Amino acid sequence: MNDDTPTTPLRRKPILDYPCGEAPMPGSACEIAPGVLWMRMPMPFSLMNHVNLWAVRDGNGWTIFDSGLQTCDTTQAWRRLFANGGALAQGGLTRVFVTHMHSDHIGLAGWLARKFCCRLWMTRMEYLACRVVVADIGREAPEEFVSFYRRAGWDDAAIEVYRAYFGGFGKYVYALPDSYRRVCDGEEIRIGDRTWRVVVGTGHSPEHACFHCPELKLLISGDQVLPGISSNVSVIPTEPDADPTSEWLASLDKLRREIPDDVLVLPGHNEPFRGLHARLDYLERSQHDALDRLRRALGRPRRTVDVFSLLFSRPIRSEPHLLEVATGESVAHLNYLLHRDEAEMELDADGVAWYRMK
Repeated sequence: MNDDTPTTPLRRKPILDYPCGEAPMPGSACEIAPGVLWMRMPMPFSLMNHVNLWAVRDGNGWTIFDSGLQTCDTTQAWRRLFANGGALAQGGLTRVFVTHMHSDHIGLAGWLARKFCCRLWMTRMEYLACRVVVADIGREAPEEFVSFYRRAGWDDAAIEVYRAYFGGFGKYVYALPDSYRRVCDGEEIRIGDRTWRVVVGTGHSPEHACFHCPELKLLISGDQVLPGISSNVSVIPTEPDADPTSEWLASLDKLRREIPDDVLVLPGHNEPFRGLHARLDYLERSQHDALDRLRRALGRPRRTVDVFSLLFSRPIRSEPHLLEVATGESVAHLNYLLHRDEAEMELDADGVAWYRMK
């Protein structure tokens, strides 16, 4: 359960400014603003092979934002950062912030918090949601979850693979501390000599925290705003009737209202960029374009798996993670229309959902 998403066919992209140059190698860092370091950790996935992390000078030590997956490669990279001569060698960590609960962002947060005897800071819903999903390790896939994917049109072979891989999220997440420091929307947090304001968004995850420093004109956006790719906005089997698309659109509007356009955006993936408002406008228009394509296609009944080609520019094969994410995004689009009473859904005798416009 991470944020990799099939590439969605989108409008012509706005020209963004990428002023920070090449990304640092794992185990190293580069300064992109006074007292702010950019780090990058590897990921063993075909859809996305890296995640960005950030360190902010905090007195004699460092506050970090996000932690990477629990893998040997990421752990070794962190050890190089803390070793003599490493970018974080002086002072260690004072706090561990996590933008959201996806494994590439929270994976080693528990390990780092314990290693440096410092607190984990994150929103309540992200902390609790992670604890719930990690608990799936060793469980069989619940029948409600299997029914969710059968309803989407998965065949028996895909269901069999899903059962085999169920619970895999937890292997990438080190055990979280049993207590944490809750961060809240609008809260102002002092880190070193500067103030950072929490801006919560939803849609991509339950209570995703972005962090805005007006003095440095920086926005740590996590996965709420990404350059080059669209954030994964999915319905998951735990809440099959959810409407995350409307939540995500509302969050884009909130960021446009609350964050100035002149910030340097520090995203969870790809490179830091300028041009926040143009990117937000583009993502919003592209989402509505996708919904319009779906409306036109639902003149006749279709299953979830039948709309993949309308929403994604690459073919969706039976690769477990790719199929799961594509299904979640497609259901999110379909639920958006259902919630607005534009479409209707009927189950056939096999329990498969068919959608059509009213």
